Amino acid sequence: MAIAAENKLMTGEEYIESLRRRKPLKLYLNGEPVENPVDHPIIRPSINSVALTYDLAHDPEYKELATAKSAITGRIINRFCHLHQGTEDLMNKVRMQRVLGQKSGTCFQRCVGMDAFNAVFTATYETDKKYGTEYHKRFVNYLKKVEDNDWIVDGCMTDVKGDRGKRPADQQDPDMYVRIVERRPDGIIIRGAKAHQTGAINSHEMILMPTVAMREEDKDYAVCCSLPADAEGVVYIYGRQSCDLRKLDESPAGDIDSGNPCYGGQEALVIFDDVFVPDENVYMAGEWEFSGMLVENFSGYHRQSYGGCKVGVGDVMIGAAALIAEYNGCPKASHIKDKIVEMNHLNETLFSCGIACSACGKKTEAGNYLIDTLLANVCKQNVTRHPYEIARLLQDIAGGIMVTLPSARDFLNPETRTYLEKYLASAPGVSVEDKMKLLRLIENLTLGRAAVGYLTESMHGAGSPQAQRIMISRLADVEQKKQLAKDIAQIKK
Repeated sequence: MAIAAENKLMTGEEYIESLRRRKPLKLYLNGEPVENPVDHPIIRPSINSVALTYDLAHDPEYKELATAKSAITGRIINRFCHLHQGTEDLMNKVRMQRVLGQKSGTCFQRCVGMDAFNAVFTATYETDKKYGTEYHKRFVNYLKKVEDNDWIVDGCMTDVKGDRGKRPADQQDPDMYVRIVERRPDGIIIRGAKAHQTGAINSHEMILMPTVAMREEDKDYAVCCSLPADAEGVVYIYGRQSCDLRKLDESPAGDIDSGNPCYGGQEALVIFDDVFVPDENVYMAGEWEFSGMLVENFSGYHRQSYGGCKVGVGDVMIGAAALIAEYNGCPKASHIKDKIVEMNHLNETLFSCGIACSACGKKTEAGNYLIDTLLANVCKQNVTRHPYEIARLLQDIAGGIMVTLPSARDFLNPETRTYLEKYLASAPGVSVEDKMKLLRLIENLTLGRAAVGYLTESMHGAGSPQAQRIMISRLADVEQKKQLAKDIAQIKK
């Protein structure tokens, strides 16, 4: 990947053109190799979502949210490349993510890299302090390249895990977690796979991190490194999403039936088939004691993220609920108004958690800011629940037609259009075509196709619900709360 002479904030279109300049990826979708991912109709909407993160930095209304002053060079950079320098930075991150969720109605994919930058920054600092290594210096040099080139970097944490009852070194197949298979004088060879990789195909680079806290016997799995997305030996297998083939339908039928024709999310299984990583891009290579810190910090940052992005999509869902009520002629019905109030209450609760864990953040010894980890886990625990109720209420207001609606091709067919215009009519002044588009959007938002599955990602993204409950149990300090009760009750022992 060529490095720019000076940093320049890319526009969305410049980002798309930068993807064209990569070497061809070894990419498979639906059983077939893909030579040109940029213009593939299933992939392109997800690229458009990422492009929004670039265009927002040029929008006068949102520039303050979408850019920041680099802690490394002092120059203005895209916030997605930024090391958080205060609680205001942390809160602006959440606010920015909400705006992008509002504009795309889906996953814009760049958050995992930003969260990885901040987690790796602190972990490398602590590792160097103990071992006298140069990981932190290497990583700061790498991050400067990221800033200078305005790269999107995919944060790769989730291993395929194989037998979930066994630790990495105990697996029957040792490749179930990414590992170092060879150490060379100038670098390492890695093998394994990372699953559910958000925006992997749309990235310039990727950062690999451990997925669990390692033991000494797992030290070959305690690896953190960066590499180009088009590196030799990297293979991508595109993840299916429900109804994704609607993107292949010719416009305008495809545009109507897809629900969100312009934007989309993306996940992929990424295989590392004996990939060489030079020393300058290695930030952990066996220092297993610091894998837990890296996992917990990344997870905390990413759980904070869900208090922004999911809230933005939630805003779209609330708007869709109010709009379909108008289309159906019942916006003033008391039960409709009450359901929309409840949707707003739940959505703003999620946002409050994202802001709270940011406002209570603290400066790390490395110099960047870490969210309040307990509150970040509470934020994500709520995200595993509230979006399901928001979606349920939206489906309730929309009615059953959202899943029994005829195809847009039937609407465009002169022989059947007359019937649909007559029998799908609702409130005066509402076109049947607009009603169909809105119903397809609601289907998209609530039945799994938005944001790589708005509901499923809310449940499992940034760790499953049990992962947050474990962290809440660890951080809640129940012993201190017991002492509070003893003190008030005047219990001496």
